[in-house]
Amino acid sequence: MDTQRLLTSLSLKIIIQFGIVVGMLAFAIFWNFDFIYRFYFENQQTDTGILINTAIASLMVVGMGNILYLLLYYKYEEDAIAGFVNNIESLNSDLLEGLPRNALVVKRYATMQSIQTAAGEINHSALSAMLTADEGTRFGLVRFINNILILTGVFGTIVSLSIALLGASDLIDSAAGSLGGMGLVIHGMSTALSTTITAIVSYVIFGYFYTRLADVQTHLLSGIEQLTSVYLMPKFVKTSDDITNRMAGLIKAVIMAGDKLKSTQEVYQESALSLQQSISSNQQQMGILFDDMAEIKSLLREGFRLPQPEDNSE
Repeated sequence: MDTQRLLTSLSLKIIIQFGIVVGMLAFAIFWNFDFIYRFYFENQQTDTGILINTAIASLMVVGMGNILYLLLYYKYEEDAIAGFVNNIESLNSDLLEGLPRNALVVKRYATMQSIQTAAGEINHSALSAMLTADEGTRFGLVRFINNILILTGVFGTIVSLSIALLGASDLIDSAAGSLGGMGLVIHGMSTALSTTITAIVSYVIFGYFYTRLADVQTHLLSGIEQLTSVYLMPKFVKTSDDITNRMAGLIKAVIMAGDKLKSTQEVYQESALSLQQSISSNQQQMGILFDDMAEIKSLLREGFRLPQPEDNSE
């Protein structure tokens, strides 16, 4: 089983990128603090720009915090998958050893085990669909912020232009040509620019990490489904192909046993022939021995002039 991608922690790479981007953003704000302060806070005739920009920044901070939380969660799940793979490769009898009981891969294993115990049918597609739906609910807040973040910039632009139009109206209506209306126009245009810039920068940064978060989720879910297809399904599901393969193996074993039995019978037959030949040879040798003994007895009787033995049959 190709386990290299299962051992790769994509979430860790994104977390490192997250830290780098946040650090660069903080450094840029610190380096240009005077300009940013003058651009956003000084000489503001109304608090509209400050409120809208604060709302945009707050949405981004909340969303980025949620993204970081989800990245850490998926890092936790990827570590569980890596531990499961290591248990498989090390041929550990307990595949769940050292794994957290609330990890997704552990829950998938327990679910399939319970279905098998209940003699139910394991539907991989249904399990995959349920897991995808459950994980999709974790993106609710992040998806909402991603959808409305750019709209807050548009809203700020509209409000700011309304302020500018109000200032232009005051400027036109003022018979003395008061500069108050002109200041309001400039303030409205400046606020529109600041809210647009804030929304665009926030949306670009947030959108990138939202996309990468979706990639991490896809990587995690595909890893779980790969484990299920390659290892768990063959372990828990017995298909017709499995039965055919097992029958083929059984038939091969029977054929091999028959061949061994045949060879054993041939050995037994050869041994029986050898034994029969040995018995025949022994009988011949015994006959020769009896004849020799009779001849020796006859010679001894003649040498010692012994009488011939009486025939008991008479």
